[in-house]
Parts: sequence; structure tokens; C-alpha cells
Amino acid sequence: MTELKNDRFLRALLRQEVDRTPIWMMRQAGRYLPEYRATRKQAGSFLDLCKNAELACEVTMQPLRRYPMDAAILFSDILTIPDALGLGLYFEEGEGPRFRKTVRSEADLEGLNSFKAADDLSYVMNAVSTIRRELNGSVPLIGFSGSPWTLATYMVEGGSSKDFRRVKAMAYDQPELMHRLLTLLADAVADYLIEQVKAGAQALQIFDTWGGALSAAGYKEYSLKYMQRVISRLPSEADGRKVPVIVFTKGGGQWLPAIAACGAQSVGIDWTTDIASARAQIGGQVSLQGNMDPSMLYASPARIREEVATILAAYGHGPGHVFNLGHGITPEVNPEHVTAFVDAVQELSPQYHQN
Repeated sequence: MTELKNDRFLRALLRQEVDRTPIWMMRQAGRYLPEYRATRKQAGSFLDLCKNAELACEVTMQPLRRYPMDAAILFSDILTIPDALGLGLYFEEGEGPRFRKTVRSEADLEGLNSFKAADDLSYVMNAVSTIRRELNGSVPLIGFSGSPWTLATYMVEGGSSKDFRRVKAMAYDQPELMHRLLTLLADAVADYLIEQVKAGAQALQIFDTWGGALSAAGYKEYSLKYMQRVISRLPSEADGRKVPVIVFTKGGGQWLPAIAACGAQSVGIDWTTDIASARAQIGGQVSLQGNMDPSMLYASPARIREEVATILAAYGHGPGHVFNLGHGITPEVNPEHVTAFVDAVQELSPQYHQN
């Protein structure tokens, strides 16, 4: 494999010394970039874009051509596994993802397709290997999956939800059925991430987008437990390097000690959590990723720079911080404001890494 020229991101995840704080953005390949919109139009649809390795590689590389990011992230979707299980994923304009089938009964669960990531999601692995080749060692490549609980929410609800009433009703009233679904999904997610590492992913992120919708007890039983199951099966090394795992639970700031004990090397935090407090609680166990409010990118470049300075100062000196947004970048952001964001991290962070 090609030697990695910039390993700042991987080193920071492992709490090793770096010269400055590394940066990447969730959804950094996306609709805020005009070149992304042009490529998606060329592909015909979002799913067609995901399934075309060359075009998925192209949109993965687009933000790296504009900004000196310290990592690339695979361009795909968290709902590839439910789609492969036979639920029929499609997207409605303005309404997000939808499934033609749902899982709300024993019969629905029994009716799911068998799953083998290498075969059923070979288009994702093709994209990973294509992107890794194109990166040519410039920066590491992040692979990812949705968490078992987050995938379950879409599979039971049939799409996005505001109240999660169907999936929570299943969890609280039919816990045995819910645990069977989550076990199936945890094993599928682990298989999927293992194959991504084989194809060339150098770090992994588990997106637990809807873990924060649960109660404290519910989170540990239905979300965290199954992420631990996934992480316990993942390879610790590939190509002679550690493969760090990041767990990101949106809305999970109140459960940081439990999340830090799940086996991941890094914990992503959203913008509702104070990063100084997070470091004080768990910074001795794991690195932290985050956590500027994505909406800050609508502010002026001067205000963005001020916020970056505030977050860097709050984290303080020493390694173990990957700068990111507290959730994905939103489509209406001016790309020039991203330039201000990345420049500020690059220019202001070295002072926190001097001995």
C-alpha cells in the first residue's frame, strides 16, 4: 500500500502528538458544493451516485481539491444495509429516505434477505478501493456505517421520524423482537465495516444519529450495547496501522462516560456538549471529535474564526482532538465560509501542540 503522507488525523484519534489539530467535516462531500450538484445530476439520482464507484470517488475528492482536509470520508449512505436486506430504499424530494417495506412484526423480520457485505454491497467496496487508490496516500480514508439502533429506526418507521413512536413502541412493548432485529443489524454492520477495512478504509465512524432520542436506560440497552457488539468484532489493525473507531451519538453528551467505555478510540460530540467538560470527563480514555455548530457556517468569516478559537481554547493544549462540526454541514452554506473555517483551524491550532 502507498505510504500515508499525512497521518495527522489517525494520530490524533489515538491521542498521539501532532503538529496541529486535524480537521474534516461530516458530509464534506455534499450539496453545499456546486461541483457535487453537477456530479449528482450526471449520475441521475443519489442512489445511482452511491452505486457508481467512479462518481462516488469523484465527489469524495471534490472537497479535498478545495480545502486542505486531513481525511476523506467514503461517499455513501447509512441506509445501504437496510436496502440490501430487501426493504427497497428510495428518496423523495424534500422528504428524505423512504422504504417500500418496513419491519414491524416477526414475519417482517423473518422475511429479510440474508446479508453478506462483500456480495450484497460490493458497490460500496468498489468505491472504497477506488477512492483509496485515487487518494494515493495523501490523507486517510474514513469508512462508516449507521449504528444498529439508527438503522432500526428507519426500518421500523419506514423513513425519517419526529417522534419514533413505532420503533420505541417495539422496543418497550416487544423487546425480544427488537433485540433480534438489533442483533441481526449489529452483525451486518460489523461485516460491512470489516469489508470496508479490507477494501482500504483506514478509520471507521459509527453514526448513531438517533441514539439521543432514547432514555438513558434505553440508550444503554438498545443503542450502546449493540455498538459495543459491532466494535468487538472489528479488526484493530490493517496495513500495519491501527484502525481507529469513532462513535458519534447525536444528543449523547449526557452519556459520555458510558460511550467512552464502549471500545472505540474516539467519541464524536455534537454542539450541545461543552468540549472542555467532555475532555475533563473522558479525555484520558479517548480522543474527542467535534464540535462546532454547523449553523455557525452561516455567520461571517470573522465570527467563524472567533468560534474556532473558542473551541480550540476550550479543549486546550495537547493531543486527542479532531476538529469537526457537531453534525453534518448543511446544503445552503457558502463554500467560502468553509474556507474560513478550515483556515482558522490550521492557523490557530498549532499553538496548542507546542511542547
